Amino acid sequence: MVAQTSSSGEERAVLSDSFRRFADSVPLMMWRSDPEGATIHHNECWLDFTGRSLDEELALDWRRGLHPDDFERHARVVADAFAAREPFTVEFRLRRHDGAYRWLLDTARPLVEDGTFRGYLGSCFDITDRKHAEEHIEHALAEKETLLAEVYHRVRNNLQVMVSLIGLYGRAAPDPCRGSFEALGQRVRAIALVQQHLHEAPHIASIDVKDYLHRLASGLGQLRRAGRIGVQVGGTGTGLVEPRTANALGMIVAEIVAECLDATAESVACTIAIEIQAAAGAPVRLSIVSGLSEAAEAGRPNVPKLGPRLIAAYAAQAEIAVTGTAAPDDPLLLHLPETRMAG
Repeated sequence: MVAQTSSSGEERAVLSDSFRRFADSVPLMMWRSDPEGATIHHNECWLDFTGRSLDEELALDWRRGLHPDDFERHARVVADAFAAREPFTVEFRLRRHDGAYRWLLDTARPLVEDGTFRGYLGSCFDITDRKHAEEHIEHALAEKETLLAEVYHRVRNNLQVMVSLIGLYGRAAPDPCRGSFEALGQRVRAIALVQQHLHEAPHIASIDVKDYLHRLASGLGQLRRAGRIGVQVGGTGTGLVEPRTANALGMIVAEIVAECLDATAESVACTIAIEIQAAAGAPVRLSIVSGLSEAAEAGRPNVPKLGPRLIAAYAAQAEIAVTGTAAPDDPLLLHLPETRMAG
């Protein structure tokens, strides 16, 4: 299939009548070359596609129908395969009899008879519809990423306004109420952080749980005085989840962090341990334990304890089964739903 002078009648005569009959009866485009790379046969399906006779195809070289943008790439792939006498697969556009270029998938194998290399035999499938579908998907994904970026930008701006308003009301509120305003502002900041790390995921449609939680944990640890809260993420396997599951999971972890901070004085350190079980073919499971240091003190009584109710609400939104309280003797167990990725 490389550029050569037209095959001689002697070279074409090498093909047996039985091969010609077989090739012409096959309902897909087929070709055969000699050891030097010159094509010595195109079957009837090929000729119907190009609208040219066999003599025209061989004499004028079929590659004149190649799309100009594919010419050099195709020649390089085929030349490398011929030099190594190895099978090859290449995609290219070929001009059809009506002038339209169609994408073809060409698959070829070397022919060896009695230890002698006789050339290549190849077949081509029209994959134009598949290529157009891939282009459509790529375009749709690009649009989706643009939309997500715009949505995230607006959400982030709105959350920043909310944090500012909560801070203003908190500073003007009576002393007994300020703790509640501070806790509310903390939760809004956590929501913004969850949205940020969802947006920054390498693949928004299927999010790696461990990678996502590692990044989120680092951010949550800085929401208040750095070093006061530590979030450890462990476990084995790679679990991929949908965005809504990752969002709910992030909010649950953020709520556990907020509860831990609200329940202790500013001088107390907290540690939260997350273990991920992600076996192949099985739903992802997580175990979360929130432990306070031995120096833990009583939490602020004016801050309502809403953690269990919020965690249950977040879990219900994403169909996450949840049990436990996140205490050392009663870990919070999360059974994530089976992932239903779009095909």
